[in-house]
Amino acid sequence: MEILRFRAFTTPGTDPLSGNPAGVVTGADDLTETQMAQIAADLGFSETAFLSRISADAAHVRYFTPRAEIAFCGHATIASGVALARRGSAPTVTLTTALRGDVPVAVTPETATLTAVDSAVHPLNDDQLTPLLAALRLTPADLDPELPPAFVQGGNPHPLLFVRTGVLDRLDHDDQAVLNLQNQNGWDGTVPVVHRLAEDKFHSRNPFPRGGIREDPATGSAAASLGYYLRAGGHLPTPATIEVRQGAEAGRPSLISVEIPDDGRVRVTGTAAEM
Repeated sequence: MEILRFRAFTTPGTDPLSGNPAGVVTGADDLTETQMAQIAADLGFSETAFLSRISADAAHVRYFTPRAEIAFCGHATIASGVALARRGSAPTVTLTTALRGDVPVAVTPETATLTAVDSAVHPLNDDQLTPLLAALRLTPADLDPELPPAFVQGGNPHPLLFVRTGVLDRLDHDDQAVLNLQNQNGWDGTVPVVHRLAEDKFHSRNPFPRGGIREDPATGSAAASLGYYLRAGGHLPTPATIEVRQGAEAGRPSLISVEIPDDGRVRVTGTAAEM
C-alpha cells in the first residue's frame, strides 16, 4: 500500500497552491472500510481515492471524504489516473466504481480525462430552492434568469444554481444550514453556484460542508453536471468544450475542461501534480 497526495485540476504554470488536493491510496486491497475512512480523515482532503485490483489497464476504486464514503469524485479520479500513468499503466484505464459503474480514464503522467457517468437533469422545485437560497444567503433576485436552477443526478447529486454578475464575489454561505440540507436531501456532492462569463467560460464556487470543508476548490463531477445541464437545456451549441474556473476564493485556483458531445457521455479533463 502507498499513500500519495496530489493536486488535481491545476492551473498552467508553477503555482504550488493551484488545484484541489486529493489522496490516492494504491494497493488498498486489504484495507477494511473502517481503515479507509480513517485514512481519509487523517489526510483531511475533501476526498481520497482507494485503488485495488490494479492491472495495466484497470483498477477498482472507492472514494471517501473525511466524513463518509461517496459514490464518485472527479478530482480524485483525475489524480488517480495520473498516479497510475506514472506507474506505467496503459493509455486508458477503466476504473470500476463501487456505486456508479465503469469510468474510462485516458491518462498521461501529467493529465487525465475521465468519461463521466450519464446524468439526468431535473428542475429544482421550490421546496428545495427556497431553503437552499436562504442557506447560501442569496435571494431570487441574485439568480440568472436565463439559466434556471436545476438538480443534476450524475456521479454525485448536485443542486445547480446560476447567479448574476458580482454575486459570487460576495457569496458567504451558512455552513451548518448547507450541511443540514445536504444531509436531509442526500446531496453527497457539492452545491455549485455558477456564473457564466461567456458562452464557453464559467466561474464556479462549490460549498461542501458534507465533505468536511467549507468550499471545494475544484469539482469534476459538478463540472460534468454543468455540461449535461447546458446540453439538456439547449444553452449552447454542441459539440462544445467549456472552461470552468474554480477555487480562487479558497486559495486554490483550479481549471477544469469539459467536452460536451452532441450526445453520449461528457468528458472532463484536468492536469495533476504530486504534492
